[in-house]
Parts: sequence; C-alpha cells; structure tokens
Amino acid sequence: MPSTETTSHRLVLPADANHHGTLYAGSLLRYALEAAYATGSRAAGPAANLMLRRVLSLECRRSVPVGTLVEIRCAVVQVRRAYLLVGVVGMPTPGGTLPWMDGLLGFVQVDAAGLPVPLPQEIETVATGPLWQPLFDRLAKLADIRGATGDWIAAGW
Repeated sequence: MPSTETTSHRLVLPADANHHGTLYAGSLLRYALEAAYATGSRAAGPAANLMLRRVLSLECRRSVPVGTLVEIRCAVVQVRRAYLLVGVVGMPTPGGTLPWMDGLLGFVQVDAAGLPVPLPQEIETVATGPLWQPLFDRLAKLADIRGATGDWIAAGW
C-alpha cells in the first residue's frame, strides 16, 4: 500500500499575502487543500477521482509573513467505503513551538457523473502519534457531524 503521509513545502509570496504582509486566509486554505488532495490522491492510487466533500476543521494559530518557507505534513486519518479524511499540519515556523495551522479535509471518490463510488484500492491510515493525536482527538469530538445532502434532497432539490 502507498504511504499515507506526505510532506510539501510552499514559499509565502506577496501574491499570497493580505494587507498586513502575512498569509491570507484564502491562500492558507488553498495550501491546505492542495496538500491534502495530493495526499488523498496518492493514497487512493492512479484510479483516484477525488472531490472535496468538506473541510471538517481548519485552524490557523499564527500569522505567517511573506518570505517564509512553510512545511505542510499530511496523512490519511480515516477511510470509509468511498470517503477518506486527510489530516493537515503546518509544521512550526522558525521561532514557533506549535503548528501554524492544522485541519481535517474530507474527499469522496466519484464516478464520471460525480456520484460517490467505492475507493479504487484499500488505503491504510496513519497510526496515532504526537503529530497526529490532536487531529484524532478533534475528529472524535466532531464525529456526530454528518453531511446535509439528505436534507437538500428531502427539501425537493
């Protein structure tokens, strides 16, 4: 099985900054999404056709100035029949002691019509450990959150 962990790096450029010269929230979300998608796609294999289903949680703990090279570590933390959840951790920046951001992003495997289908291969999840345990703990707290697709269908959409 492919590795469930990936590491990526991004240089915070002026185009990614807000008016304070630090990483703009929209760019932070893009960084997290790109890293998480790469992790999920790599884990699901060459037949992957993943679609972002939800950003279950995303936390920003520290502003990141332009010119900072950030490291983002990701791992598959949960797998269901057609769904996988990727944990994302922005590793501490120089002088920092905590991750500058972290989150949980869920992806669903879809067919050509955009409907959920089983994942193309078995995917191993990452083991708990000091880096991933806070995300596993958050996931346990969020376990009762369910998608609202059924609510929309029931409303006649």
